[in-house]
Amino acid sequence: MNPDCISSALPDTFALHEGELIALQVNAARAIGLSDTHVRDTLRAGTAAPVLVVVPAGAFEYGAAPNESAPAQDRPRRAALIERSFAIGTYPVTTEEFEVYARATGWRPRTELVWLSGRQPAINVRQTEARDYCAWLSEQTGQRYRLPTELEWEYACRAGAASAYPQGDRITPADALYNASQGYDAARPKRPRLLSRCFVRCGAMEVGKLRPNRWGLHDMSGNVWEFTASPWTRDHASLPERPLPGKTQAVVTKGGSWFDGPEDCRAAARRRRLETELDLNLGFRVAREV
Repeated sequence: MNPDCISSALPDTFALHEGELIALQVNAARAIGLSDTHVRDTLRAGTAAPVLVVVPAGAFEYGAAPNESAPAQDRPRRAALIERSFAIGTYPVTTEEFEVYARATGWRPRTELVWLSGRQPAINVRQTEARDYCAWLSEQTGQRYRLPTELEWEYACRAGAASAYPQGDRITPADALYNASQGYDAARPKRPRLLSRCFVRCGAMEVGKLRPNRWGLHDMSGNVWEFTASPWTRDHASLPERPLPGKTQAVVTKGGSWFDGPEDCRAAARRRRLETELDLNLGFRVAREV
């Protein structure tokens, strides 16, 4: 991935219409010997790893557009290349998927924290633990699993969309699970919310219930924030933030959540979290080399 680099060898996904974007994805899958754009590896015990979608290589722009209502941390908009196709989770990792790992390794959630079930997102998992899960998937499948970078995440989320959201410049509850009581005005400070309310009821829902983007990815916008592998930067023109000795790394999360307003569901939206942080509205999805 090379920011601010342009190559005629890779298609500008912002210039492609929906049919061309889907064809690009299908061709990328065929180039690696797949008959479908979805792939699912098998673990040693015979159970299935998370289902993945092939994301084709291409050029795009990340960050907020000049006319987009967004904070400075989402800017400036910059050009970038995704030089190699990769695969990414169709959904955030679910509780039932993470529990397969937990049973195999002895990992246990903290008893005082909320833990969901079934196909609801795995929450209250640290970024460091998400990386451990990826390493376990790699060992189980013989493939290289990891967390997506911020650029890969945003590229996959946009699926060729230059607009604020993958669906356009507006979003509705049919497109994402977010706090619909909040309006979209990123320039206006938000009123403080009592975090204690979060602990009454987690609002995350089962993955895959709403419409996917053009590359077939669900819940990229809303439901839960998702950890990426990228260290936090103050904005897209700054170097990564480095922790002081003995301190915890700050990392980029993407996607918005059920607890936050629609402005956080924008493809360019990002939030600073710590790699050891736990939260009711914070999960992750996996990426895999292809």
